[in-house]
Amino acid sequence: MKNQFVMKNKIGIIYAGGTFGSYGKPLQSLEPKVFLPILTEILHRHFQEDYLYPLGWQILSNDVVKDSSQLSPADFAHFYQLILTARQAGCRQFVLLTGTDTLSYLSAFLAEAFVGSDLCIAVTGAMQPLLDANNIEKFVIDPETDASLNLFCACQTAVEGNSGVWVCFDSIHMAHTVSKLYSHDFTAERAFAGYLQPDPDYPQSHYLEKTNKQWIKAHEKNLQTTLQRLKNANIIPLYLMPISAEQLAYQVLSALASKPSALIFLGFGAGNLPKSEAVEQALKQAYQQNCLVIITTQCPFGGVSDSYQAGAWLADCGVMTSGILTLSTIYARLLWLSTKDADIQSRQNFWQNCLENTVE
Repeated sequence: MKNQFVMKNKIGIIYAGGTFGSYGKPLQSLEPKVFLPILTEILHRHFQEDYLYPLGWQILSNDVVKDSSQLSPADFAHFYQLILTARQAGCRQFVLLTGTDTLSYLSAFLAEAFVGSDLCIAVTGAMQPLLDANNIEKFVIDPETDASLNLFCACQTAVEGNSGVWVCFDSIHMAHTVSKLYSHDFTAERAFAGYLQPDPDYPQSHYLEKTNKQWIKAHEKNLQTTLQRLKNANIIPLYLMPISAEQLAYQVLSALASKPSALIFLGFGAGNLPKSEAVEQALKQAYQQNCLVIITTQCPFGGVSDSYQAGAWLADCGVMTSGILTLSTIYARLLWLSTKDADIQSRQNFWQNCLENTVE
């Protein structure tokens, strides 16, 4: 049965590379001039055959096509500008095909950047290439691939047009809740995990149902400043090992020498760091340098807490907890915060307000 959805606007398709469009042995991304005609034919059949009404769509011009492990904040800025420009032209529904290595980071960043908009962005990829790499005589779709189902799920999500950023990987997840769990498991439902719908315990980002022209104007006005700050963003992660407090203090001071806008500690358990006067002084120096410090955990589940005495002292040093936010969302939120003119106290307040922004 054909899907009975009526489009409000044209869907913008963005191809950014990754396993989805890879081919050959060893696998490598096909050139866009080779892959895009294949993708175009697949999308043409899908939109023509699977929906009750004719739907408008187009593949948007994009010159950042690469393995997603090579993406940088400058590339995130590129996709932000590409989508914003298309929105200014009247397109509000998008499908973004990218690699799985940094899919959670890119989608979380877009979720932060487009909060308050009416955009619908469906991000997807594949654990196995769309095309059968064993067939060297002609391009044919691999019957075992997850790429087709992920693509069609993303298209349907975009057609429905619910405002927000979504990751379509076997299921439909809220982008800012997604993590990649398996590095090379070809089973799509095991590769990524995230919340399938708003959860009362997970901080939410709010989108609009209708066009907000003031939102577009504000982002357009600040576009060049935003792009430049994203390209120059300096956010440093510090992964904790069982080292001495003196060594940790040295690592913090070394990181601060490059003037980062934020530090992310991947601490122990519920969010603990080795405590010493030297560490405390290093963290206080970060505050004085206008560097926002966030504590998260290496544990895959449970998040962090300030209820344990072992970690409660961090608040006195200006360290902010991250609750149950994923590492991808922590980085994405800090990246977007780096585009704003704000002192350390204002950014701390913004961070705390976001954590407390839960669905009632």
